[in-house]
Amino acid sequence: MTIKKVLKFLILIIMLTPLSCGFKVLDRSQSNNFSIKSISTDGHKRIGYKIKNNLLVSSGEEQQNQIIINLKVDKSKSIKEKNIKNEVKKYQINLKVNLTFYRFEETEDKEVINLNITGDYSVDQVHSRTIANEKKLIDNLTENISEKLIDEIDIRLNDI
Repeated sequence: MTIKKVLKFLILIIMLTPLSCGFKVLDRSQSNNFSIKSISTDGHKRIGYKIKNNLLVSSGEEQQNQIIINLKVDKSKSIKEKNIKNEVKKYQINLKVNLTFYRFEETEDKEVINLNITGDYSVDQVHSRTIANEKKLIDNLTENISEKLIDEIDIRLNDI
């Protein structure tokens, strides 16, 4: 009889433990509560244009937090791997993004976000495939860095 009571007690404790862990579900309805008044880009044109479009798509129309963004994008390409014949087998691309934003009304309170993301792609025997590999990698890196920038802007605006 006592073993059944101990088992019931253990089951009750196991079931109640996750309820008191303090985990809180993130409310995504409050995210992206900003609208972009203007964006200026500097640096790599193509990547800057894609990041700018991703930021504009994710911002709301007329939110209470209106921000102005200055975006600087640098892309560097280096050799990652060579074979024994000194032929390049892999390249590495590094994207550096410096985003400065401030609220439309408060120009003295600036927030700066610096992100750096790296990826590599293989050299193919056909040059057009190598170029396609590079473009695909740049597109993936641009999407990843755009998502990180949106999350970081949202976090910083909610902290202010």
